[in-house]
Amino acid sequence: MGLNAASSHHCMGKAMVKYVSFRRRTNMHRPSTSACQVVFLDAGTLPCGLPFELYLDDALLGRLAYVAHERTLPSEVAERLAHAEVVVTNKVRLSAELLAQAPGLKRICIAAAGMDNVDLQAARALGITVHNVPDYGSDSVAEHVVATLLALRRHLADYSAAAQDGRWAASPHFCWHGPRILPVAGAVLGIVGRGRIGQATARLAQGLGMRVLFAQRPGRDAADDERPLDTLLAQCDALSLHVPLTPDTRGLIDARRLALMKPDAVLINTGRGALLDPHALVAALRAGRLAGAAIDVLEVEPPPPDHPLLAPDIPNLLLTPHVAWASAQAQQRLASRLAELVAQHLREGHGPSSLHEQGAA
Repeated sequence: MGLNAASSHHCMGKAMVKYVSFRRRTNMHRPSTSACQVVFLDAGTLPCGLPFELYLDDALLGRLAYVAHERTLPSEVAERLAHAEVVVTNKVRLSAELLAQAPGLKRICIAAAGMDNVDLQAARALGITVHNVPDYGSDSVAEHVVATLLALRRHLADYSAAAQDGRWAASPHFCWHGPRILPVAGAVLGIVGRGRIGQATARLAQGLGMRVLFAQRPGRDAADDERPLDTLLAQCDALSLHVPLTPDTRGLIDARRLALMKPDAVLINTGRGALLDPHALVAALRAGRLAGAAIDVLEVEPPPPDHPLLAPDIPNLLLTPHVAWASAQAQQRLASRLAELVAQHLREGHGPSSLHEQGAA
């Protein structure tokens, strides 16, 4: 299948915009409005491109006019939606007011599992189909959880620093002993959230010899491997969060619940930043009431410079910039699924309104 694409790049402020037309190689300008206008509002969140050529023949590629914006400020959203038939967004919010200003919009493709950045009720009322990509990075997130769990239990950052800052060289022995190294084999991993990522994490942890317990799901009888959350906190050596952000889960892990955990336990959050109270977490780590934490998500991203978890003196905190999902394979799966959703629209046209809800995180 041939790919006959012309593209040009324009800097608009700090945003890089890419116009792509799959019509004629001589078309080096903004695609015409007769084509199917597809806009990616925050393409910078997905480093790899969308492989449309894998899913569309030449005739349909000729109808595709794709615009990829590196980022989109709130003040720019309405203008960029104005002529779009399909919009792709990762974190850009699409409110009812914005959707009402996009008369040609027929499909929203969310470059993520979560759908909380789109007003789903408004989309349904306007006949706009909404699609997410619920299972592109489960293994990547699970691997991140296990990697950070091992790093925390073994204090890898501390021991690496000791090897490089002279403490090992000054040791009278062949090794240098610092923080107590704790095994994962035989330890108890508590998991809050029993969706795809929680299950993938459980499989990897069990392969390391860990005992896995899940938090009891609200409104259901507890299975043999489930415990009420407060009970689970007191039993686990490590806790991993994998639930979506809802009114019931916001602030789920607060000062009271952190106090229920063992002082040598560690906490890992790859779910949503607002699942825990960052001030309470910092206090627990500094007071030695919690042995360590690995945090990949914050309630505001990117975080402000004065975010409490950015302080440089927090002991045994492993902070990463929302990359648990971002293995090369996961990125490619996400890009391929987004291209497939756009191709589906081009092949089938606009069908009845539907919402393709996410699976549990």
